[in-house]
Amino acid sequence: MNHADLQTLMRAAAERRDAAHGAIVTYSRKVFIPLTQLCRDVCHYCTFAHRPRKGEAAFLSLDQVLAIARAGVAAGCKEALFTLGDKPELRYRVARDELRRLGHGTTLSYLAEAARVVFEETGLLPHLNPGVLEASDIAALRSVSVSQGIMLESTAERLCERGGPHHGSPDKRPAVRLETIRLAGEAGVPITTGLLIGIGETRAERIEALLKLRDLHDRYGHIQEIIVQNFRPKPATRMAGTPAPALEELLWTIAVARLLLDPAMNIQAPPNLSPDVLSQLIDAGINDWGGVSPVTPDHVNPEAPWPRLDALAQATAHAGKELIERLAIYPAYVREMDRWVDAGLRPALLHRVDSDGYPRTDRWSPGMTDFPPASDLALAAAFREVSPRSEIAAILATAKRGGTLREAEIVQLFRARGKDFAAVCRAADELREEVNGDIVSYVVNRNINYTNICSYRCQFCAFAKGKASENLRGMPYDLPLEEIQRRALEAWQRGATEVCMQGGIHPSYTGATYLTICRGVKAVVPGMHVHAFSPLEVWQGARTLGIPVGEFLAELKCAGLGTLPGTAAEILDDEVRATLCPDKVRTGEWIEVMRLAHRTGLRTTSTIMFGHMEKIVHWARHLLRLRALQAETGGFTEFVPLPFVHMEAPIYRKGRARRGPSFREAVLMHAVSRLALHPLIPNIQASWVKMGPEGVKACLRAGANDLGGTLMNESISRAAGAAHGQEMAPAMMEDLIHSVGRRPRERTTLYATSTRSVQTLP
Repeated sequence: MNHADLQTLMRAAAERRDAAHGAIVTYSRKVFIPLTQLCRDVCHYCTFAHRPRKGEAAFLSLDQVLAIARAGVAAGCKEALFTLGDKPELRYRVARDELRRLGHGTTLSYLAEAARVVFEETGLLPHLNPGVLEASDIAALRSVSVSQGIMLESTAERLCERGGPHHGSPDKRPAVRLETIRLAGEAGVPITTGLLIGIGETRAERIEALLKLRDLHDRYGHIQEIIVQNFRPKPATRMAGTPAPALEELLWTIAVARLLLDPAMNIQAPPNLSPDVLSQLIDAGINDWGGVSPVTPDHVNPEAPWPRLDALAQATAHAGKELIERLAIYPAYVREMDRWVDAGLRPALLHRVDSDGYPRTDRWSPGMTDFPPASDLALAAAFREVSPRSEIAAILATAKRGGTLREAEIVQLFRARGKDFAAVCRAADELREEVNGDIVSYVVNRNINYTNICSYRCQFCAFAKGKASENLRGMPYDLPLEEIQRRALEAWQRGATEVCMQGGIHPSYTGATYLTICRGVKAVVPGMHVHAFSPLEVWQGARTLGIPVGEFLAELKCAGLGTLPGTAAEILDDEVRATLCPDKVRTGEWIEVMRLAHRTGLRTTSTIMFGHMEKIVHWARHLLRLRALQAETGGFTEFVPLPFVHMEAPIYRKGRARRGPSFREAVLMHAVSRLALHPLIPNIQASWVKMGPEGVKACLRAGANDLGGTLMNESISRAAGAAHGQEMAPAMMEDLIHSVGRRPRERTTLYATSTRSVQTLP
């Protein structure tokens, strides 16, 4: 470190940062709540802490705390940063007396109440900086905060000696602060820490501090970010005459931190303390700006105003990066929240994040009528002018020539944002044009969900009726064969070429039931294509008859079954299925049913149901498993992304699922599937029921070429809470297709052009 020149260090650090964080630089939109500015320590550079002042309360009241928090919510903040002095009641009687009036014996007890009230009343996620803590303190505060923080500042004991900046500050002893950080690791608390440079330490002492933090992180994995903060002299302090560290010292320390620590470590430098050199801070290796408040000042450095968020975004873009909002807890820790977050906070956290652990910044969810976010719509629509990063470009090139992408490469595509997101959409659209031209197809069909009585307990399903505790909508029903036949005949008379039939796994149904349904439909409408029975129904039907699945599929085909829907796939990964649908067919069983169907001569669709409790890596595995089976059998006609509709789903109502994918993620699923499945599966379908008309348009610009069916009586998504209609007439389908400059084509289930004359619905 001493012999390399600064530019060499910075280049190496930037490369190391980019390998782990790509083009993203994050920040947290926060509100700053200074619960108390009394402190038992007397750091000689600090203006935040002060002695008791006549006529000034020692602590903010809960009403004052809530007023600040609510102002933050109004400005779009998601983090409540509580900053306070360290245990002032140990030094000041006024603090003890006021705590007693507030009903508390300690500052930490009052902090816990304030954080809980803010969370419950406003939804802001608390991040707490209370100073040195015991194990019991950390445990108590863990239940009311998603993360905690304590700056190490330095490991130089000599700074605590007489004449040093920490003399008279017992809580600034390095060993004491390191022990708090260690205890946080034992307790599973994501913690923020860092260095304060320029207070008299040497470069070697900074390296020593970083290595001690690295050792703790290697042991517990709990240090979510390291701040490199530059000292700023302040009037009326003992260090007012101490010069601030040179810019070179700040850049050197950032670069060294990046080079010494895990590449995935989040390294931050506060932008308000170095407002004129933001690009250089990025060049040195940071990937985070920390908390930035549009509401409250930096109470620790009040002379340094926060940058405007639009200016910060511009400066970040000038350095070749994209500014992305995060929460007080970093995405990697959100993705492992069972380990890092108290159980009482997890439901609220799940409802606020996307599938990668970043905050949702709009109201849109699948099935809702809210307009999709304008920024993502614009990117999906105007992607012709952008160029992706070289890593993304290489992955896109492999996909466009039909190569099989690796799991990690597909994950990278799903994480694309900004220009990379637009480039992924463009590449998928170019493949769509190459494979399908300007045709967008649809099928005139009718859904017949013959029963909603089900003996399975899939946690995402609000359609099936089983245990009374999970009967969320409507009454149980079981359609008689005559009603199924009537609906099929009515659909034929209205121009349908297909009936799509699926239902719950009724406890009295056997394989004979499914055979009877097929024969019944073909008896009244011989020309109707029967698209029916999920792999779960096929598996269950074969089991009840005591025959092999392949034999049962052959019987179904003879009875009139034309194709199988590729539903019941959800996520093809048993790690997810163990929670989402534990009693359902496992991944290997689903794949085996499809393999046997294809061998029997039955074509099938393929699906994914995403955006609930799974991770992005599971999406990649799902696509790769479908690609492998298609390479083997060639039996899939299409791939249908099905965004999770959350509103009435049991797993969401129990606080164990997100509220569906974000709009960006939903569009990406169509784009990435086009790329990852090329050229083996030529058709990508967009669900108008789940995406809505504007969402469908975005998907058609991002690789989709099919709108599925007109549906007539869609009920599964409606039961889950989707607000879009139960039917989209052919004329409406064609208007939507024309609106994006494409040509509509009515198709059959097997993608031939339909020769039936469709009657326009009133």
